[in-house]
Order: sequence, then structure tokens, then C-alpha cells
Amino acid sequence: MSTAKRIFERLADSSLPEWHLVEPSLRRKTLLPGDILFHAGVQHPFVYFVEAGIIKMIYETCDGDAWVKAFAAEGRFFASLAAFSPGGLTSFSAIAACPASVESLPYSLLDQLGDRYPQWQRALRRAFELYGFRKEARERDLLTLSAEERYRRFIEEYPHIAERVTDRDIAGYVRVTPVALSRIKARIRQSPTPYESNS
Repeated sequence: MSTAKRIFERLADSSLPEWHLVEPSLRRKTLLPGDILFHAGVQHPFVYFVEAGIIKMIYETCDGDAWVKAFAAEGRFFASLAAFSPGGLTSFSAIAACPASVESLPYSLLDQLGDRYPQWQRALRRAFELYGFRKEARERDLLTLSAEERYRRFIEEYPHIAERVTDRDIAGYVRVTPVALSRIKARIRQSPTPYESNS
């Protein structure tokens, strides 16, 4: 079973009608670390599903800095929603953070199926809800937590990602420089966690 089908059936909590119409449009791609899946500022209305590896989504500033918006590891899906509207352009770039393989589907096909079948509509609705929940949690962390707290939360919630990406990518996600991240890691090694200090 394809990763895309497994993810959508989980979201729909049921089998999906007319999957045979989807299969001809399903594309698979294998990437090496640093390979670009898509750039920011292009027309690319596709949904991606990660079969293996990790994809990082980045925003680039006019100064040349690259901040990591999010990571997508095995079993996750992602897309630039800005590219779904007619003439819309992607708002970020997607790059392989390690060897990866992904599947993609055109959003227009999924949207058409959602108009015709409640199972597809439910899957798409839940996909958008998940996207919104993740985005809200990410914004909350960026606005309310210190850099050290953001790093601690990242390694606690995503250990399977933290151990497979570079410190530079982690720094980009935490929103600090690599040097600042090195200092944070040194402080953590030298001081116990709140749980350890209370035990």
C-alpha cells in the first residue's frame, strides 16, 4: 500500500472510493541530503507524503538566513497551502534533510474527490485541521518559549528527528544561530532537568 493511501485512509477512518483514479497521478521521488523538492515562490499545488527520511521546510530571508519552519518525517504529509489557490505560489522551500523518498499528488484531484465523496471530504478536513493544530502549536512555542525551552521541547517531542538531522538544521528550527545552539546544549549538559532536580 502506498504511503499516501495509508495516510488518507487513516484520516478518513475508512477505505476511499475510486482510489484507482488517484494511482495514475501518484508520483514517487527519491532524494539525497540537500536535494530540493521545490523552491519558494513557484506554482506547485501538490501534497507530499514522506515514505522514508526527513524533509525540512524552510523560509529564507533577504540576508541569506534559512529558518526551518518544520520537519516532516516518515508517515507525515505536507504542502504549501498558498500554492493551492489559482495562480498561488509556494511560501517556503522543501529540502531533503537526509536521504528520503516521498510521494506526491496534485491537490486539484484530491479536491475534486472531496466534492464527490464524504470519505475524501472527511480526510481532507482532518488534514487541514492537523495542519492548523501544528501551525498554532509552532507559533505558540516561538512566541512564548525561550530558545532553550524550544530546544528542550524539540528533542523531547521529536527525538527520532533530532538524532538524524544536523545541528545547523536544529538551530534553524529553534531560531538561533549554530553557535547559540552549541551554548544551549552545553548549559543543558551542565545542569539537571527540572525533573532530575526534583527527584
